[in-house]
Amino acid sequence: MLGNKKDLLGLKDISAEDIKSILHNAETMKYILSQKNKKTPHLQGRSVVTLFYENSTRTRLSFELASKYMSANSANIAASGSSVAKGETLIDTAKTIDAMGTDILIMRHSMSGAPHLIAPLVKASVINAGDGMNEHPTQALLDIFTIREKKGRIEGLKVAIVGDIYHSRVARSNIYGLTKLGAEVCVGGPSTLIPEGMEQMGVKVFKSVHEALIDADVVMALRIQLERQKKGLFPSVREYSRFFGVDEKRLKFAKPDALVMHPGPVNRGVEFSSSVVDGDQSVINEQVTNGVAVRMAVMYLLSRRGQVNENSN
Repeated sequence: MLGNKKDLLGLKDISAEDIKSILHNAETMKYILSQKNKKTPHLQGRSVVTLFYENSTRTRLSFELASKYMSANSANIAASGSSVAKGETLIDTAKTIDAMGTDILIMRHSMSGAPHLIAPLVKASVINAGDGMNEHPTQALLDIFTIREKKGRIEGLKVAIVGDIYHSRVARSNIYGLTKLGAEVCVGGPSTLIPEGMEQMGVKVFKSVHEALIDADVVMALRIQLERQKKGLFPSVREYSRFFGVDEKRLKFAKPDALVMHPGPVNRGVEFSSSVVDGDQSVINEQVTNGVAVRMAVMYLLSRRGQVNENSN
């Protein structure tokens, strides 16, 4: 189980055993997804609400499908179409949703720490679907699940994370999770996109992408957040692609069987060339499938809080 926790707010504060429990249960959920009949009673009678203050395609849809596959009663709320647009506060919105008997509240917000603010105030289990520049735990879990599925282990692998580390909640969650499971994590990119103190998180920092990629078992690129470009963090998208993008030539610094990963959406020709995105080493689409399985596992485990989980190990 998740250490009998009510919420999943990040990977910083959960144990390696908690992560392994989620991965173990996600294997079962992945099997269910491979069947023609994907309907299971795991969350029958439970209610799941997604509350998104930021746009999302993959995360929101995968949570919604995951809850439907497990027979939950699900609903989604976009801030733009709710009472938030009328001035209602985040706390009041969350308490209103909780008062309607919600069992699981999945929340994405532009403010770092927003789910941590809400979780103690509601009875529902809160799942962080991305908070500002802080964490995106289920994305990291699906990434780790994909790596373990393909490589058979996490411990001892070298994982290179390249791109916009500074703004990336995905990078932070992956670093927490991967290092707890024994992986060596390297980050690389423009110095302006790598926050100070990264070494204190247990990673190696490189100012060039090709150095970070040397002998990597996994190459994970992060989206360059073009909306930040006006701040002058790098000269231009074209310059970034030339010096920091990963094409087939640069990918050769990694191991020949290195996995190519990206949390999406991909800016083709910027973080990765199209030939790398569509190449044999790419598992980007499998990450999407695994995202549903992992989110099914997380919701299932949180719903069993207080019960004995004979399957976690």
